[in-house]
Amino acid sequence: MRKPVTDNSDAACPVPLSSLGWSDFFEDQLEPHEADLAPYRIATVHRARLTAISRTGPVGLTLPVHSQTGDFAVGDWVIADPQTQLLHRRLIRKTVLERRTEGSKTPQLAGANVDTLFIVTSCNADFNPARLERYLALANEAGTNPVILLTKADTAADAQAYEQQAMALQRGLAVVILNPRSGDAAAALAPWCGVGQTVAMVGSSGVGKSTLVNTLAGPTQELAQQTGGIREHDAKGRHTTTSRSLHAIAGGGWVIDTPGMRTLRISDAAFGIETLFAEISELAPLCRFSDCTHAHEPGCAVQGAIAAGVLDPERLTRWRKLVEESSNTSTYSGSRGGSATAGRSKRR
Repeated sequence: MRKPVTDNSDAACPVPLSSLGWSDFFEDQLEPHEADLAPYRIATVHRARLTAISRTGPVGLTLPVHSQTGDFAVGDWVIADPQTQLLHRRLIRKTVLERRTEGSKTPQLAGANVDTLFIVTSCNADFNPARLERYLALANEAGTNPVILLTKADTAADAQAYEQQAMALQRGLAVVILNPRSGDAAAALAPWCGVGQTVAMVGSSGVGKSTLVNTLAGPTQELAQQTGGIREHDAKGRHTTTSRSLHAIAGGGWVIDTPGMRTLRISDAAFGIETLFAEISELAPLCRFSDCTHAHEPGCAVQGAIAAGVLDPERLTRWRKLVEESSNTSTYSGSRGGSATAGRSKRR
């Protein structure tokens, strides 16, 4: 029987793997013949190299021949030779955040094994329900728990109005108003940032993501994230984060910061969209025709709900746009899965 990796007591001043996000989900993937290999979690992905964290601290990994850094995401778990740091294979991801950029045939990996996705927006012109819905569909499809964070409430005449709009985007959605620079922000987000938990930050540039990462990481972090301002006339920020990276949270968890994204294309996200627009998904089976487009057919339950004033017609317009966009993109699974050189289908 393979000895559990958490039993390794020979390392100098080791920390429990569970504090790095390790769980039975990953332990169960290890094979008996891999007993001499050790788990590492990807901390940064560069053009030609990877860095990782282990029980004893940060390391630089050596990629096997013919593998590429683009096959890996920040937050991935891999196993490697503890003597040479030669990467052996990547473990199957529990969750994976990815987006498709315009003109690209393959998704761009934003993070892996993320428990909670913090969607950061501000109480000004940056607040855009359609864009927030895209982030929510992304989170739902990935299997992560979405939480919307509202910043710059002090600049809004009625911050609670933004909160109500955000809460209406998806059933049961958690929405938190906070000041990223305040120490109270860490306390407000503590329920999602416990020991071994991993969160990721997404949102436009200038809304306070990097500032919030610094606040969560605390004053003892080795390398603070650079922060920038925001143009008041259009609420657009300057890009200060240019790459993804894994940071320790003072409370014991981990946070992945991502570059600001104003364009987010949705692909192969039927489950995420269905969860996001649950009120439409539940009405659809009540339509007279099974292939109802909810546009002009008689006996359409969705149009009936709009006529009755219980469904916002703008929600239907945005639902239709996301469904069309999602179904018009081809499925790509090469970057998902378990091995260092070959992918498997995504697991939730």
